[in-house]
Amino acid sequence: MSDFDTPGHEDFDNDGLDDHAITADYGDHSTTAVDTDYNGDAEGVYEDDNNDGVQDHLYLDGDGNGTIDSEAFDNNHDGYADTIVSDFNHDGSVDQVSEDTNHDGVVDAVAIDADQDGNLDTYAEDVNHDGVADEMILDRDGDGIADATLTDTDGDGAIDQVVYGDASVSANPYAS
Repeated sequence: MSDFDTPGHEDFDNDGLDDHAITADYGDHSTTAVDTDYNGDAEGVYEDDNNDGVQDHLYLDGDGNGTIDSEAFDNNHDGYADTIVSDFNHDGSVDQVSEDTNHDGVVDAVAIDADQDGNLDTYAEDVNHDGVADEMILDRDGDGIADATLTDTDGDGAIDQVVYGDASVSANPYAS
């Protein structure tokens, strides 16, 4: 039985499967399941936590294998995802966290598990919100202490300064 075998919904292409979203209203919140590829199984579930008509959470199975790949949260209820948490390789650990820190609808901070060891080890942030990462922090050993920080101090898009984990060595190899 598919997620979309609900009485009262339409099968527009006559394949025996309902073709559109189903919303369940619980009074104080609602949940909507969406079948984007028309196979009868939901690829996404949207939740409206406060029934204001704005979807506050999205759970997405982007590759259609039945496992949630990403979760998006609209923390301030403005209609834009503020935080997106993803497990792309399905190992049960977070591979990427993206965040819109100034709530303008554009992601400006990202943390990733670049080496797929289960620890977020690379962080990038667009501090001045111009669309280019101004600062990157690398933590290759997963101890929570930055091994290196790369910074674009003048905002031209090129790394100007590298500071190593214990701050004992500060280099400016890219200075122009």
